[in-house]
Amino acid sequence: MPETPTPTPSLCSAKRLIVKIGSSLLVDSHSHKIRRNWLDAMADDVAACKKRGQEVVIVTSGAVAVGREHLGLTGRVLRLEEKQAAAATGQIRLAHAYQETLARHEITVAQVLLTLDDTEARRRHLNARATIETLLRLGAVPVINENDTVGTSEIRFGDNDRLAARVAQMISADTLVLLSDIDGLYTADPRKDEGATLIPEVRTLTAEIEAVAGEPGAGYGTGGMVTKIAAARIAMAAGCRMVIAKGKRLHALAALDRPAAEGGALCTWFLPSAEPLTARKRWIAGHLNVCGALVVDDGALSALGRGKSLLPAGVVAVDGMFSRGDPIAVRDRQGHEIARGLSAYASEDAQRIAGRRTTEIEAILGYRGRDEMIHRDDLVLT
Repeated sequence: MPETPTPTPSLCSAKRLIVKIGSSLLVDSHSHKIRRNWLDAMADDVAACKKRGQEVVIVTSGAVAVGREHLGLTGRVLRLEEKQAAAATGQIRLAHAYQETLARHEITVAQVLLTLDDTEARRRHLNARATIETLLRLGAVPVINENDTVGTSEIRFGDNDRLAARVAQMISADTLVLLSDIDGLYTADPRKDEGATLIPEVRTLTAEIEAVAGEPGAGYGTGGMVTKIAAARIAMAAGCRMVIAKGKRLHALAALDRPAAEGGALCTWFLPSAEPLTARKRWIAGHLNVCGALVVDDGALSALGRGKSLLPAGVVAVDGMFSRGDPIAVRDRQGHEIARGLSAYASEDAQRIAGRRTTEIEAILGYRGRDEMIHRDDLVLT
């Protein structure tokens, strides 16, 4: 029997979608102003995604590009402190533009500024993730940018492609869209080689795939295909599929829902072998060293076996010293490890609420923390 053809990927099946928008798409290179017609069309696409039940996060560049004009910093390469100053004024204008265009669809916008440390340091990673997930649960669209006003050349991401991939990893997004000035990944640089052909799908990042990545293009953007391949590696490892598509056209996001033969976008899809939650749990299970352990009663054992979270009431003992977000073991009373997960509490607070009901947490700790000691999304049975 002939093989059934693999269906062409589209955005329709996405549940949690991240859209990365580069400076060269958002800001006109001559007037240095936001391309409002383009942004309005993008907002229409985002509204359509939300209408069909999808959660949408925007990772945007453009703060420096927008802000430099208002400070008289156009026409030359900026020093680091000048970039930071431009970002400080540009972020206000950028946030207002997103707020204004999405308000046409009665969508609330929330600005989130991140640095590299916010995605790497466990406690700040968890705080940022909790904030973004709460915004999504409340129906808002988080608009994320790298915090250029405090970043330095040593700690900056350097481009928002990788920032977007880190955010996808952080919040277990299933789809990442990188809107670019090129249709996707080609067998060679199409600007230099007329024989270059588009690669429609990538399932493994081989040395050959990495070798065809070109150099960054001209204009405002700092990222080229090299950074997009780096972003793909991060996203695919997290179980998130990624697509590179040309973003200059109006309604560039909606075009990804149609085949190229029907007027849709040419693009390259990077397809992982696992779903986001599966990839995340593989990562948790793969920790060789845990920082401590929680000993649980028989009721908690039964609940964990049914896929439930671990609540404080089921914990009978806390072993070791650990911080919030650290990998810890879950053991039965006989000392057998039955699960691993990321603790929602530091060991000191975990000891104080062990065996207590979730309604008592605030009175005991003085703040309202998570209901779970380990959430089921952060826990894997071993």
